Formats: sequence, C-alpha cells, structure tokens
Amino acid sequence: MVARRSLRLPITLGVVLIVLVVALTVGWVIVSASAALGSEHSGVYWTLLAIGTTFFVLVLVGVVLYLILSIKAIRLNQRQSNFIDAVTHELKSPIASLKLYVQTLNRHQVTPEQQVDFQRFMLEDLKRLDHLIDHLLDAARLEQAEVDGAEDVALEQVVTESAQLACERYHLPASIVELRLEPATVHARPADLEIIFRNLLDNALKYSGEHPEVEVETKTNGNGRVIATVGDNGPGIPAKLRRKIFGRFVRLGSELERKTAGTGLGLYIVRMLVRRLGGKILVHSKSDGKGTVFEVELPAVKQ
Repeated sequence: MVARRSLRLPITLGVVLIVLVVALTVGWVIVSASAALGSEHSGVYWTLLAIGTTFFVLVLVGVVLYLILSIKAIRLNQRQSNFIDAVTHELKSPIASLKLYVQTLNRHQVTPEQQVDFQRFMLEDLKRLDHLIDHLLDAARLEQAEVDGAEDVALEQVVTESAQLACERYHLPASIVELRLEPATVHARPADLEIIFRNLLDNALKYSGEHPEVEVETKTNGNGRVIATVGDNGPGIPAKLRRKIFGRFVRLGSELERKTAGTGLGLYIVRMLVRRLGGKILVHSKSDGKGTVFEVELPAVKQ
C-alpha cells in the first residue's frame, strides 16, 4: 500500500498535465486552422501553426519523460529502503546471536559439549556476516573501473568448487548439486567467475523446494561460446518479473513476508559481471514448468 500511495501523486499529476497539453494543442490547432482558412495571410498562420505544434509536441514529450523518470526514481528509493531494511536485519541477527553466546559463556558454566555447540553456532554467524560483507564489496567493485588480471580459467573447476562451497554453506550434501560439466576455458578474472557461479548456486539452493535439487551443466556450442545452466526445483519466477530480478536492490515479494535472507544484489552482480565478460544471461522455466533455470553464455577460448 505504501508503494501505491507514493506513486499515485506523480502519476496523477503527469496524466493531468498530459491531458491539458493535448487539449490545449488540439484547441490551438483548430483555432489556428480556422483563422488561416479565412485570412488573406494564410501562409503566415500555417507557418505559425507548424512551429507552435512542434513546440507543443516537445513539451508533451518532456512531460512524459519527466513522469517516467519520476516513477523510476521513486521505485529506486523504495528498493533502496528495502535494501537498507534487509542489510540491517542481516547485520543485527548474527551480531545479536554472537552477543548472546558470548554472554552465556562468560556468565554461566556450560558443559564441554555445549561449548562445542556454541562455537559452531558462532562460526556460522561469522560466516553469515562474511558472506554479507562479500556481497556488499562485490557490488561496490562493479562501480569501479575494470581491473586487469584476466587469464585462461578452466570453467568446470570453478563451477565444481563453487558448488562445494554452496553446499557447505547450507549444510547440504554435495550430491544435492548434480554436475554435468564439459571441459571449457574462459578468459576472465578467476574471482569474477567465482562470484558469478557462487551467486547463482547460492540462489538456486536458497529458493529450491523442501528437498533441493540443483542441476548444473556446461557445454560449448559451435560458435565459440560456452553455455552454463543452473537449474533448481523451486516455485519458479513469473515470466513478467524475469527481467526485473536483475535490477539493483530488487527482491520479489514483500520485505516483511520473506522467508529467505538476501540483499537484492546477487543477480545484479551476476548480470554486470557477465556483461563485462562479453556474455549474456537468460532466465526461463524448466520444460515441466517447475523450477527456474539461469543460462549464462560466455566467450570460450579456442583450444
């Protein structure tokens, strides 16, 4: 409801201005045309009519562009607000948890078994903080000029390591991710490829069904390109929202009703890095209509 109220005023104002400009233009054209037809100096009137109509059209285009830019700015502010809420929650939750465990260890006698459990929980909270900070740093680096350091990288090795790390993060067996990898080499910074597939696999595991099933496949085509797909068995993404998910700070649904943590930066980072490497990324549903498949196309190094 907040989003609708905040957009209602600029949309209403813009529509009213457009209607007024159109009405004024039409009325002025009718009056000028009538005067030109009944005047001895019709050429002057027709010239003024053409010039005036041109200016009215420019004003109309300006009003429409201003309305579009205003709506985009408001939506960006809303996404930034959601991002701040998400990051605040992601920071406060593990910090509060760490504080509780430390206070418990300092003020109470606990058994060695409990100490081991507390240490494991604290380590998980630290990993959660580290993952969040990596996300923010990755997004910040995208705003900087591209740093040289590209080399020939074996894509199957990067994907395998990323899958192992993602499964460890969610405490899932490695068998959850089915790998079908053809050998392929990509000229890129290893860190960029790791960020791409780390985010895609993290996203797949996070939004999969109750029993996650993730499939990753890499293969080369005849055009010197390598195609990597990451599919899950989650609820999928509506077709009309698939382009929006790559926007900065975008997370689908209501921020107050989310069951999964996130900042809305992962897929934005993936898209920017894929474009920087000269590739493209697409998203579609599986053939059976269940789950989501992300398809990354990158230029391959000729062997």
